[in-house]
Amino acid sequence: MNQINSKTFITDKFLLNSKEAEILYHQYAKEMPIIDYHNHLSAKQIAENKPVENITKVWLDGDHYKWRGMRANGVDEAYITGDASLEDRFKKWAETVPQTIRNPLFHWTQLELKRYFNIDEILQPSSAKEIYKKANAILATKTPAQLLEDMNVKVVCTTDDPTDNLEYHKQIAKENFYTKVYPTFRADELFFIGQDKFLKYVQKLSALVNFKIASYADFIKAIDERIYYFNKNGCKVSDFGVGEALAIEDFTEDEIALIFDKKIKGATLSTLEINKYRSSIFIHLAKQYHKFDWVQQYHLGAIRNNNSRLEEQVGLDVGCDSIGDYSMATFMSKLFNTLNTTDQLAKTITYNLNPSQNEVFATMMGNFQTGGIPGKMQWGSGWWFLDQKDGMEKQLKTLSNMGLLSRFVGMLTDSRSFLSFPRHEYFRRILCNLIADDVNKGLVPNDLPFLGKMVQNICYNNAESYFNFKMN
Repeated sequence: MNQINSKTFITDKFLLNSKEAEILYHQYAKEMPIIDYHNHLSAKQIAENKPVENITKVWLDGDHYKWRGMRANGVDEAYITGDASLEDRFKKWAETVPQTIRNPLFHWTQLELKRYFNIDEILQPSSAKEIYKKANAILATKTPAQLLEDMNVKVVCTTDDPTDNLEYHKQIAKENFYTKVYPTFRADELFFIGQDKFLKYVQKLSALVNFKIASYADFIKAIDERIYYFNKNGCKVSDFGVGEALAIEDFTEDEIALIFDKKIKGATLSTLEINKYRSSIFIHLAKQYHKFDWVQQYHLGAIRNNNSRLEEQVGLDVGCDSIGDYSMATFMSKLFNTLNTTDQLAKTITYNLNPSQNEVFATMMGNFQTGGIPGKMQWGSGWWFLDQKDGMEKQLKTLSNMGLLSRFVGMLTDSRSFLSFPRHEYFRRILCNLIADDVNKGLVPNDLPFLGKMVQNICYNNAESYFNFKMN
C-alpha cells in the first residue's frame, strides 16, 4: 500500500454524520467521566506508578488484537511476542497499521495517538520513527495514574484471581490518585475440576486460608473467606469467562461432596460429574455475590487457544481465540431462574461473543428484571471481536428493540493497555451518531436536551448508580 497522505483523520466530526450528532457528543457525552468496570490492567503497575516509558510496551505487550493483525499481515512472531527490539517491534506494527483499514485497529490506533500524544499523522513506515520518538518522550513523564486521570477515568476494576492477596489494591487505596482502583473476583480457576491443575490450585488456596482443604465443605469455606476478603477491600464486581459449553445440572450436596472427594483422591471425573460440580459452584458463588450486593458478570461464547502449534511455541492466551457456537440460552435460563426463585439473583451483566445470539441474550436478560432496580439485568456492550463500530451498533439496536437502552450501563475497555481509554470516546461517538440518525429520520423527537441527558446516563450516570462504587 502507498503512503496514506491524510494528516487530519481524527477530527471533531469523526464518526458524527450530522449536526445533531455533533451536538449530542460535544455538548453532552464528551466531558462525562469514565467508569471502566471491567479491564485487565495491572494493579501492580498502578501502585508502583512508574512512567510507562515505551509505547511498544504499553501498546504491543499483551494486546491480542494487534498480535492477530500483525500475524495476518505476515509479520514474524519474533516481532510480535518474541525477542526483537522494542523499536523493531514498533516498526513492524507501523507497517501493519495501513493494512488495517476498515478494521477497528486503525481507528483505535489513530485515536490513541491523537488523545495521548496530540499526533495527527497516520502511523505508517514513513512516520514511525518520529512518532516512536515523540510518544516515548511523553511516556517518559507519564505514570499510569496520570494517564488514567488524563482520560478522566474515575474508576477502574481490575481482574483478579481469588488467591490474589490484593496488596497492590491496598497500596493504591492509600494513595491520593484521581482514579479509584477496585478488584474484581474472577473465579474461573474454581471451575477446572476436570483438569490436572485443579489440585494444585486447591493447595494454593489452602495455603492462603491457612487450613487444610480436605472436603467440599472446606473448599466452600475457603471460597467464602476469599469473597469476604475481596469485599473488605472494595470489591463490588465478580466475573466469569470460561470458554466452554456450559450447563446447569440438578444435584444434591451429598453428590457434590462425593465428586469433590473423588477428585481429591486422584480419580477421573465424568462429564456429568464435572457439570454437577460446576453447577454447585455457579449457584453458590452467585448467592454470595447477591449477599454482598456485588454485580456479577458472565463473558460467554469464546473458544480459546485454537492454534496448538502456536500454543506450544509461545504459550496460552496469545491471540488464538475466536467466536464459539455454543448454546447459551438454557444455561442462562436455568442459572438465573434457580437464583431468582429464592430471590438471590444479584445484579447481572452478560456479554456474548457470537452476534447470532444477540437477541437470545437481550431477551433472556429481560426475563428477570426486578422492580426497584432499574436495569438490574444488563446485556453488556459489544465484547472482544464485537467492540467495533458494526458490533456496537448492532448491540445498541438490539438492546433498544428488546429492552431499555436508556438504562444501559455503557462501555468498558476489557483491555490490558493504559492507552485504551479512547475506546470510550469511540463508543460515545457511535452512540450519539446512532441517536442523531433516528432524530433525522423522524423516529424519535428532536429534543436534544432530553436525548443528551439519556446519552450522559449511558456514558456515566447509569454505571455510577448501578455499581455503587465508593467514589471518594
